[in-house]
Amino acid sequence: MASLNSDEWRAICDKFTNALRLTDTESRNDPENDPFRSKYNARELLREIYCSLKSFEGGDGEEETGPDSSNQPPPEQPVDGQREDAFTQGFCGDSPEGMRAAKLGAVEYYLGVNHVETEELSAGQEHLMNCMKLLDRCRVSSENVSLGIHVRNQLGILWAGRDETETAQGFLETAESIYQQYMKEDGTPPTDMTEYFSAEESMLTHQERTKKFELAYTHTMYYLAQVYQNLGQTERAATYCHSTLQRQLQLNQFNPMEWALNAATLSQYYITKGRYMEGRHCLAAATVISGLAGDAPSEAAAQESKHLCDRERERREHLRQKRAEIARCWIKYCLNLMQDAKKLLEDNIGELDTDRQDELKRERRRQEEEEEKGRKTTLLFGSEDTFDSITSVEEKVLCLIPLDFTEARAVFLVGQNYVTQAKEYFQMDGYVTDHIEILQDHSALFQGLAFFEEDLERRCKMHKRRVDMLEPICNDLNSQYYLLIRRQLMFELAEIYNEMMDLKLTLANSQTDSQSLDNHTIKKCNHLCAASAKHYQMFLDSMCSPDGKSPEHLEEEVLRPALVARFRVARLHSKLISSLPTVQLDNLNKSLENYKYVVQYCETHPEAAAAAETELELSKEMVGLLPLKINRIKARMAANN
Repeated sequence: MASLNSDEWRAICDKFTNALRLTDTESRNDPENDPFRSKYNARELLREIYCSLKSFEGGDGEEETGPDSSNQPPPEQPVDGQREDAFTQGFCGDSPEGMRAAKLGAVEYYLGVNHVETEELSAGQEHLMNCMKLLDRCRVSSENVSLGIHVRNQLGILWAGRDETETAQGFLETAESIYQQYMKEDGTPPTDMTEYFSAEESMLTHQERTKKFELAYTHTMYYLAQVYQNLGQTERAATYCHSTLQRQLQLNQFNPMEWALNAATLSQYYITKGRYMEGRHCLAAATVISGLAGDAPSEAAAQESKHLCDRERERREHLRQKRAEIARCWIKYCLNLMQDAKKLLEDNIGELDTDRQDELKRERRRQEEEEEKGRKTTLLFGSEDTFDSITSVEEKVLCLIPLDFTEARAVFLVGQNYVTQAKEYFQMDGYVTDHIEILQDHSALFQGLAFFEEDLERRCKMHKRRVDMLEPICNDLNSQYYLLIRRQLMFELAEIYNEMMDLKLTLANSQTDSQSLDNHTIKKCNHLCAASAKHYQMFLDSMCSPDGKSPEHLEEEVLRPALVARFRVARLHSKLISSLPTVQLDNLNKSLENYKYVVQYCETHPEAAAAAETELELSKEMVGLLPLKINRIKARMAANN
């Protein structure tokens, strides 16, 4: 700078260095009763630098902005448009005027960030906008492109924090376009903002400049991912999130556990879209990268480590929790894979469609070829150090829909392994809701595997495992505090017992004449039938008033389950096997009562009919048929008397 001698310039550089030290280091130790002390001191130094620059350089008739203009009202909604002509506007970025604008802009930028960090958002916005105005006078160049992206990132964060998502989008998308245009037309490692106030010997290397610049753009992509998520553009948000994670790995700028959780969360998006290859890749990377965070001891080891300091104990507990959360994402992956398989392969009565199975198996080779092609076009995570480890984790589980029992069992075993891991942390004592959700997922994994099991006896045993894991929990839960969870468990248990009863009857009928079931089979089927009806009735009773009266109006969230439960109770009572006419009559009357409820409720509430169309149609049919059956039994009883 021509107007400054070396001592004056060194004084400015020293003030800038001290301002950064106060902001980044000293502020961490500020007392609770004066949390912004260091930042306020840094602000004073930045103001002094600004005044020195203006004083030494002198004015040139331009509009004064200055660090003390923050009392001006900020623009209502500044929107940063796509500046496609940024490379041709104004004077050269490396000219004396351009360098002066960049240095003043940098001070404005740091003042803006300072005010935002001390919760003075309007003043912060004003300084950041001043920085933008200064940079807008000169063309984008290697001297100012980094500052241009940084300031737009900050304005994007600021407006997003005010829930002005579209305004934030404008700033961030402009930052993105500036980066892309600069890399296309120049691409040399640009000057970092800190170098405006550095001595010659303290300048960054080309490698350091590149890393800082790429990190700034990575932040742009990270914030854009959140903006697109908030705008409901989920696919675009996922693309930006994926790219952000990959860039963080390449730049080696990430917190391992935070990165792993973000990757695991991203996997859940891919899973819901049926993109299992990408979902598996994210989860495998999450597993490997989370390992970089250090050891997380087992529960027993954690108990033995009481001599550890509180901070270390807290760190280890944090690691255990986050790894358990990643395990839960793996469970969802396996569960969704098996549920999608069932949707693809089931016939109109919910059984395995073998013709469809054969057809899909014939397509498998083509799918495998496409998977390999797709992998080449997918943005893969990892570095030389981690790529092999990620691939190794991926190879342990399918990313194609399982088509037979062997493939389904392989997916099931992976899911079950992660169930064990997740339950080790999310135990019933302290994590009731989480623990039960994991058990429900485990139950659903068994259900998915049972779909592929051809042996009906073994299938029945799988459902019995589901009962054994859910029924004790359901019985022990406090109905006052966990009513909704208990209802879920009651309904699921009722469905499991119902499924087991149907399997037992099918098995018995395939082995002997259906009219001559042996007493053991009859007793077993009646037990399962009664257990199913009991749990459906428990579900219905949970909606009754304290005096046992059923609600006159069913809320929308329980409307279909309640009508289905009534229908199933009616069906189950009609399936109970007894040789005693009085018992038969009692069961059929209970059945008719529940069929009538479904019909009458839908007549009283016409809007409810759409929630249970099939059940309503069958209920109407049974309301017409059952009285005839009841009357025949009554007639036989009268004749026998």
